[in-house]
Amino acid sequence: MKDLSDIEDGFALKRQRENARTHRNRGKRARGKHTIPPPLLKHILSSYTMGNPISRRAIYDYVEIHTREKVLHAEKVKSEHVMGSDHDCWDIHTRKDRYWVITSPTNLYSQYYFPSLDYTLAFHVGVMARIMARQSGAPDDAQRSRLTPVWRRWEQAAETLDTAEEAEDFQAVGMKCRECLIQLVRSLAKPEMVPEGKEAPQRSNFNEWAELIANAVAHGGSAERIRSHMKTIAISVGLDGWLTHANNATRHDAIFVIDATHTVLDAFGRAAIRHESGVPERCPNLQPRRRI
Repeated sequence: MKDLSDIEDGFALKRQRENARTHRNRGKRARGKHTIPPPLLKHILSSYTMGNPISRRAIYDYVEIHTREKVLHAEKVKSEHVMGSDHDCWDIHTRKDRYWVITSPTNLYSQYYFPSLDYTLAFHVGVMARIMARQSGAPDDAQRSRLTPVWRRWEQAAETLDTAEEAEDFQAVGMKCRECLIQLVRSLAKPEMVPEGKEAPQRSNFNEWAELIANAVAHGGSAERIRSHMKTIAISVGLDGWLTHANNATRHDAIFVIDATHTVLDAFGRAAIRHESGVPERCPNLQPRRRI
């Protein structure tokens, strides 16, 4: 019977032989078989991928600023045109995590929580559309201050559109746009705008008041084109009444009307604020050029 030390020595000798055989075969390629190369280090992957170095650098900077992690690799994997915008999708590797970065506007998502790129893109487009809808109210601080009730109603119309699903919901958008226009008349109309000898229109008569307001805030020959433009868009925005009674109204119809309403509010607001500020139509020291 062998001693235990002999058995242990036998195992040790077998391991030495196996290690020697492995060392001799290391680096040799077996015939008839494929050798799978080891994965490349993340920090050198960018050297083997094609792309715009300027846009890649911008993505690097964006991720490192927001995550405080060192980016090892960034690769654009797809680009889609959705709702009038191009969305570039980047696969980002850092020392600690892996992210999707989607542009227009740019945001990042951890791949731990968002493993599917298609799902992440759909989520991104939906969230950004809702944010943009809520932020596209008054075009500047002057209008927000001067016409606060008007723009508040428009934002309410945009929120209604955001959650609308049925035709009745889209009709409600038309009703709220109509309220925006009536509130615009209440905010801008003045008794002195009505020509002498004529009766003032009802406050709910937007078309007639729009013409009177345009004549008052954009008067004179130099503002003729602005005045004409204001009257034209005021007539076209009558679509809100059509949408309110459209039994087969769709989301596209509501978007068209809410955009048209925004255009009218912006134009009338700018013209009214300019008129009330007393800014002259042209510089008083500017002399017309003489024709030779």
